[in-house]
Amino acid sequence: MSVVRHGFLGALAPGHRDRLLTFAREACFPAETRVFEEAGAADRFWLIRSGLVALDIHVPGRRAAVVETLGEGDLLGWSWMFEPYRWHLGARCHAAVTAYEFDAEPVRLACAEDPAFGLAVTRCVAEVIARRLKATRTRLLDLYGFPGGGTP
Repeated sequence: MSVVRHGFLGALAPGHRDRLLTFAREACFPAETRVFEEAGAADRFWLIRSGLVALDIHVPGRRAAVVETLGEGDLLGWSWMFEPYRWHLGARCHAAVTAYEFDAEPVRLACAEDPAFGLAVTRCVAEVIARRLKATRTRLLDLYGFPGGGTP
């Protein structure tokens, strides 16, 4: 099970990884499935085992912009961890996806009950947020920035 050895799960200590996986169930999504919409309720998250998921952001007056594509080992969804528990991006499967799916509430409760586990999960999620913010910023600058890096 290579997804356990790298990516989000691989960043957790074995005990924390095993604890998190006790909350997991199998999930499958066909290609082109819309997993969640920006601003929708974030009540679950996934760890991708196989397949590709595109994260996108609504851009007024334009088509949604894909800001990052996720694959094996990646965390799909981090908005479940922080209030107001609303998705910051949207997600669509580019290829069929298998994943571990987690309900957010029991994982948040476990994080609150066990501070070491909570800190480990929060740190891993924070690293994902930082990478996604950078990827989103870079992608939007690529798509909508001014030629030559100038300003209007």
